[in-house]
Amino acid sequence: MRPYLLAIALLLALSVSIGGYQYLRFTKLAGMDFTPPPVTIGIASAATEEWATHLESVGTLRAVHGVNLTAETSGQITSVAIDSGQQVAAGQLLLVLNDEVEQAARKRQQATLELVRVLFERDRKLIGQKSISQSRFDTSKADLARAEAELAETEARIRNKRIVAPFAGTVGIRHVDRGDYVEPGTLIASLQDSADLDIDFTLPARHVPALRPGLPMTVQVDAWPGRSFSAELQALDSSVDAGTRNILLRARMLQHEGLLPGMFATLRIDLGQRETVVVVPESAVTYSLQGDTVYVLEDLPGGGLTAVARIVKVGETRAGRVAMRGGLRDGDRVVISGQNKLFRGVKVLVGAGAAH
Repeated sequence: MRPYLLAIALLLALSVSIGGYQYLRFTKLAGMDFTPPPVTIGIASAATEEWATHLESVGTLRAVHGVNLTAETSGQITSVAIDSGQQVAAGQLLLVLNDEVEQAARKRQQATLELVRVLFERDRKLIGQKSISQSRFDTSKADLARAEAELAETEARIRNKRIVAPFAGTVGIRHVDRGDYVEPGTLIASLQDSADLDIDFTLPARHVPALRPGLPMTVQVDAWPGRSFSAELQALDSSVDAGTRNILLRARMLQHEGLLPGMFATLRIDLGQRETVVVVPESAVTYSLQGDTVYVLEDLPGGGLTAVARIVKVGETRAGRVAMRGGLRDGDRVVISGQNKLFRGVKVLVGAGAAH
């Protein structure tokens, strides 16, 4: 019996020791503070600023005088008087199509016209002497008019065989050469007068009340990074596109050195008004499909600070600052760095050098 009692006593002593150890351990853990340490962040204050109101869009530069040269009639090219990139004057001959048939018809009709004119002059004298009937004179007069019309028609056909520059400008890449056969609509070359350039663009129709001819604009193109060109709003279309609900506008470039028709451009229209907006640094905004948010500092009931995510309505961005169209007030302290470490209820510390 005594060995069994001794074993039982040892087991009891061991159990009591283990239980006491676990009790002391859990008692110590229960007294420990598992609160996460504060998160260090950078902050800035939302501020009120006055911004000039403007609208932004994109458009395409076009020459005021610019066309694609095409033939009005078909035929084989017999002469080419231009080269790619050549400067031409208004009315300068560019190329000639084969007009042998028309030239032969012209000679025949000129001879016919001379004969008909002689007969008409003779009949005019005879009708004055009452030697011929009025009907014969009327026929002679009609023959003269018909001969003149036929010759004028042939001369018009000959002119259509000769393509001239409708205005002064620069010829683009020539797409035809002597001996080629062209048809109506065949592209010969582009002719552009870069002395005057326009820019066409669109804006939502809701902005129409603020738009009027004469508003100043600035234009930028990729070919000249960092450089701005001045322009002036010239006209608004007379109707709104029913499919896009946008209105077409046209502006005249006041500066266009180095620009070419067809260039893509971004533009900004100064509406001549100012508005008061609440702005924050661009780094304060967290963009997402569910809604844009800004973390705003708030006081904790027991002391200290926390950051709470607030849904905001974001406006345009200028020089690294974003206009808030809703959700923030002037003076709100917003987080501009360390947002990825924040969560609900976390204490925060403002880092050294943070803006207030």
